[in-house]
Amino acid sequence: MTQHLPQARSIVQQLGASQIREVANAGMGLDNVLPFWFGEPDEVTPQFIRDAAKEGLDAGDTFYTHNYGIPALRATIATYLSKLHQPIGPERIAVTSAGVSALMLIAQTILNPGDRVVAVTPIWPNLVEIPKILGAEVTKVPLQFGQTWELDLQQLLDALTPGTKAVFINSPNNPTGWVMPREQQQAVLDHCRRHGIWILADDVYERLVYGENCAPSFLDLSVPEDLLISANSFSKAWLMTGWRLGWIVAPQSIMADLGKLIEYNTSCAPGFIQRAGITAIERGDEIVQHTLARYQTARDYLYQRLNTMPGITTPNPKGAMYLFFRVDGQTDTLQLCKRLVREAGLGLAPGSAFGPEGEGYVRWCFASSVEKLELGASRLEAFLKQR
Repeated sequence: MTQHLPQARSIVQQLGASQIREVANAGMGLDNVLPFWFGEPDEVTPQFIRDAAKEGLDAGDTFYTHNYGIPALRATIATYLSKLHQPIGPERIAVTSAGVSALMLIAQTILNPGDRVVAVTPIWPNLVEIPKILGAEVTKVPLQFGQTWELDLQQLLDALTPGTKAVFINSPNNPTGWVMPREQQQAVLDHCRRHGIWILADDVYERLVYGENCAPSFLDLSVPEDLLISANSFSKAWLMTGWRLGWIVAPQSIMADLGKLIEYNTSCAPGFIQRAGITAIERGDEIVQHTLARYQTARDYLYQRLNTMPGITTPNPKGAMYLFFRVDGQTDTLQLCKRLVREAGLGLAPGSAFGPEGEGYVRWCFASSVEKLELGASRLEAFLKQR
């Protein structure tokens, strides 16, 4: 009798496992490790948002909801986005169980096996791996390292050849903090209109931009019929990483098909969590401003501190919540970050987690108090002196 070993699809076996998780798993449970590896704040979700979820539970809001989300939340998101960008109706909005679910749903909606996708990198690894799950091929256009991370626009446009199915752009960017200027967005939008290329805009950090109320967005420039889909999340701006609540803005012509995929993936986001989302948007602008001010102070401190250390060079991020810095002589940042956990009690994310173009760099999430950052910086400095 032939014994068949249970196995996943070959394409799934070939996916890269999260190196950020690999480092975190090595440090979780250790008392003296300072965790800066994940992209989440050290503050809990504000009480008034938690209370809204409790009230939903107490009211018995534990049943299935509409695939697209409860009408009140869709309307609230539409009003919020219309103030930030330009008028967007609730009929173009779908609520999702997390921003990462939004990204997967978008990819499932528009990608076929063999399609060619272009991604501006370094980028959160999920955005590169999701197309591969669906059998698409990914071409990378790397950002340029300097005083700030910058995009060679012509290099991106040259990569967006006729027949390309989609371009994935995350701005403000994880891990680099790069923010795509409006004039570059307009050039990409014009180019994609000419060639029929979808734009997937990962806008999860759009409120975390320094010196502005909101980052430049393709939603500012587009018309409803454009091949543009925006993914967003409650995780970052409202301190709600564990709630797993996000949304999609898409052309109305694909909403029916998107609804099918939501049904076959998660059916709907939990109702009581959606109630908390309404409260977060309606009452949470103070939280957004508090978070942004806190992160700017943290960014400024850590940027200056790291640049005093020999062998480290870090650009100053314009947005998001990370410093992505170069460590001279490092060609295996996964092992470096594991050593930092073991020997220095410091949890950082290896640059290689964001693709080969991230090797030699390390990501530090600075969504933390200056006191914790100072302690972490001292540990890093002591470690580097002992190398």
